[in-house]
Amino acid sequence: MGVFVIAEIGINHNGSLEVAKQLISVAVSAGADAVKFQKRTIDLVYTKELLDSPRESQWGTTQRAQKEGLEFGLDGYKEIDSFCRSNNILWSASAWDIESQKFLRQFNLGFNKVASAMLPYTELLKVIAEEKRKTYISTGMSTTEMLDNAVEIFRKVDCPFELMHCISTYPMDEHDANLTRIKTLKNRYKCDVGYSGHETGLAISYAAIGMGATSLERHITLDRAMYGSDQAASIEPAGFRQLVGGVRKIDVGMGDGSLEMNPKEKSVADKLRAHIPKT
Repeated sequence: MGVFVIAEIGINHNGSLEVAKQLISVAVSAGADAVKFQKRTIDLVYTKELLDSPRESQWGTTQRAQKEGLEFGLDGYKEIDSFCRSNNILWSASAWDIESQKFLRQFNLGFNKVASAMLPYTELLKVIAEEKRKTYISTGMSTTEMLDNAVEIFRKVDCPFELMHCISTYPMDEHDANLTRIKTLKNRYKCDVGYSGHETGLAISYAAIGMGATSLERHITLDRAMYGSDQAASIEPAGFRQLVGGVRKIDVGMGDGSLEMNPKEKSVADKLRAHIPKT
């Protein structure tokens, strides 16, 4: 199986199902394997003080209005589920609380995703792991202790997982990429390791695949100038299509490492070495 490519929509849909569908269509046309959203139960993730505080947005004048405006409910996710199935693409969402994870179970998702911010949330990790569904675990903002704990939780119940090297800055400076950590994670945890990137370009993601990343997640947007905290660290449609195309080429180009001559080289070798005396 090749590199598993996830188009992270997150909350870049800005609460619009039409925008969400456009972004899903971008992922489909680019050849991504899946799209991913984010799911929060607002009153569990944020304090009442923060939700009551002022914030001007297109949804109102409080933090609550803004955050509720970015969330889809049951009807919205039913529509997303139907649209993804009709377009033959997997979808999932990273839950930020236990109630949200249980909400997502009704859709029989193709995989689960642990957001970097949720790594210390042991009880949520246990709820996710008990589903025994393939889970991608981002490692941004992590300590070795956090990673050891997460891996232990998933291995204890025999839930398949894959770590994803990640640096949680938005956008990420390429000097901070530390791609060698992909090998470090593989060696320490003896598991597949992918890459979840927040840089603005494509080169670091290509390099991650060259380093052996088995999955790739990048945020996508219709326009980086759109409203939203993740837009600046996202890729627009043309760039995402270019990225996935490049990843597929790198993937097949890695080969099996054999030292034997490629059979396709034989005729060239015979021609270019014809003058060499036979021994």
